[in-house]
Amino acid sequence: MIMAKGFTETDAQCRQIVQDARNGVFSPVYLLMGDEPYYVDMVCDAVLDHCLDESERDFNQTVCYGADVDADAVVTAARRYPMFAERQLVVVKEAQMMKSLEEIAVYCQNPLESTVLVIAMHGASADKRKSLYKTVSKMGVVVDSQTLRDYEMPKWISMFYKTKGLDIAPDAAALLAEHAGTDLNKIAIETEKMLKNLPEGVSKVSASDIEKNVGISRQFSIFELTKELSYKNSAKALRIAAYLGSSARFAMPMAVSALFTHFNRILKYSALLMMFAQVSGLEPGEFIHVISDMHIYDRHIDMVKEMLEREPLPAAKVRLNPEIKNFYDFTVDDFIEEDYQYHKGFGKIPVAE
Repeated sequence: MIMAKGFTETDAQCRQIVQDARNGVFSPVYLLMGDEPYYVDMVCDAVLDHCLDESERDFNQTVCYGADVDADAVVTAARRYPMFAERQLVVVKEAQMMKSLEEIAVYCQNPLESTVLVIAMHGASADKRKSLYKTVSKMGVVVDSQTLRDYEMPKWISMFYKTKGLDIAPDAAALLAEHAGTDLNKIAIETEKMLKNLPEGVSKVSASDIEKNVGISRQFSIFELTKELSYKNSAKALRIAAYLGSSARFAMPMAVSALFTHFNRILKYSALLMMFAQVSGLEPGEFIHVISDMHIYDRHIDMVKEMLEREPLPAAKVRLNPEIKNFYDFTVDDFIEEDYQYHKGFGKIPVAE
């Protein structure tokens, strides 16, 4: 069976595998791979829980780790016959650590019906051009669990809550996504904790339920704030700013320095965008730039505090000399600044030592 492609298909595929395991239906080989461990763990745990009765596991269940075994050892274990049981189970966790992983493909071409082999890779994937992936795709089941994008998280959370028999409000799903990031396991754990505290009879989770019962597990940073400002995500930028401001480790001078440097670089790159557009006969569009590694020196803190207390002034307008058609002919005088308003300067500013 070839793996599903989108996260909705992956979710449906894995939940079907779990249901099959509960019904005693197993594939001879599972190849579980991808950057997102949530579905890898879901399928692996389901097979471990349901493949054998507890009384059968001592003689018929082998769990090993890729760093500790080679392909020969795995194949030897897989080719054994079960003792006093219908089947045996061989699980290789962190299989990406096995140097000879591809050699297991020889066994997968003709697996025993009495063996269930699970090859579980964490944070890695088998090469789709090579034999192992191609063979398991034909003879068994491949699950490719890829990391979700930020924008996909609210939809995934809504889908996840439906499996719990609950609806979740869109703003609650967005809030949970922002706080927990894209770690599906973390979201699942936080949700289970929250469900224990929900009043009986609640069928729809609200944003207030999330705020009351789910701790903020995502550590926002000033760099994420500048990123959201760049993308004009005002609601998310304000939420990150509120979180940063309430943090005991928050340093206002560093934040102001980061914001100043961020917008200063945007100004420079925007000028380049305008220059390229003019000499190319095009119209400048919207420029988005995200940067990191920004700081402020301790001798500038008082000036930063004064800047924060000042009233903001209207932004100036900048246009280029329309006569310039060659990029290398631009000079400083070709940048025409209009309606520039500014506060009184600080005079001599101490430099770093």
